[in-house]
Amino acid sequence: MAKLSHYGAKGAVRMVDVSAKAVTTRTASAQGFVKMKPRVVDAVRRLKNPKGDPLEVARIAGIAAAKRTAEWIPLCHPLPLTHIDVTARLCKNGVEVRSAVTTAAQTGVEMEALVAVAAAALTVYDMCKALDKGMEIKDIVLVEKTGGNSGDYRRAGARQGRGR
Repeated sequence: MAKLSHYGAKGAVRMVDVSAKAVTTRTASAQGFVKMKPRVVDAVRRLKNPKGDPLEVARIAGIAAAKRTAEWIPLCHPLPLTHIDVTARLCKNGVEVRSAVTTAAQTGVEMEALVAVAAAALTVYDMCKALDKGMEIKDIVLVEKTGGNSGDYRRAGARQGRGR
């Protein structure tokens, strides 16, 4: 059984030493959802938001956040990211956010993918909160990861961008 890697033998929190690991290509993707009232969805669709296009700003925020993940998550290694893709797509009941991140490094990019989605979703909320403070940020999950010693992972029943 796997163990929690951020704890030493005596239980002290530590940053994992990855210096002996090989540099390999690693990928991760994540998704989340911002649930909105129909009038907010309509306002986004019509781009009647005084702050600008929330979907495009969210996309850029997600990319920027992925690049700064080690500053958000204290024990996360700073990684040389070679690709970041973030999408924010308007659906019937809100905004679906997805990310895909790639690196050639000694540790994976799961946290970068998750941080990208979280930041993009928070940005959508920020840009639309004047219309509805009751929006819900939901279902932020790791969809897939490849590479590394722990092998590949694919979330069972992961949505394939079908909207909500």
